[in-house]
Amino acid sequence: MKKLIIINGPNLNILGKREPKIYGSLTFTEFLEEVKQKYSTIQIDYFQSNIEGELISKLQDADALYDGIILNAAAYTHTSVGIGDAVKAIETPVVEVHISNTFDREEFRHVSYVSPNANGVILGFGLQSYELAIQSFMN
Repeated sequence: MKKLIIINGPNLNILGKREPKIYGSLTFTEFLEEVKQKYSTIQIDYFQSNIEGELISKLQDADALYDGIILNAAAYTHTSVGIGDAVKAIETPVVEVHISNTFDREEFRHVSYVSPNANGVILGFGLQSYELAIQSFMN
């Protein structure tokens, strides 16, 4: 059985009430339950933190324990050299995801410290971005 982990960064714990026009009205917990049922042949674990160092530690801890990491570093995508370096330092493939199209938003969101070190980037498809990432690991 393939093992994946979704690692979410700051403010993604308040999906469902955070800017629903951008992020939708579904909570991540509700979405995750649907995804786990839909992809029942894959073990999907989940971690979320608003703290940069915890995200870095989780990336390091997840290395070699999982077949793939789906990372939405959220706002840290655009500010954290440390998270970018952590992705570069591990062997487990990482797919960077974003719910919104970051290129259709503020200019500072056009820069990613994760993308140069990720195996791929999926953005702009709402929560379906996570499903597309899961599907990328199924091949």
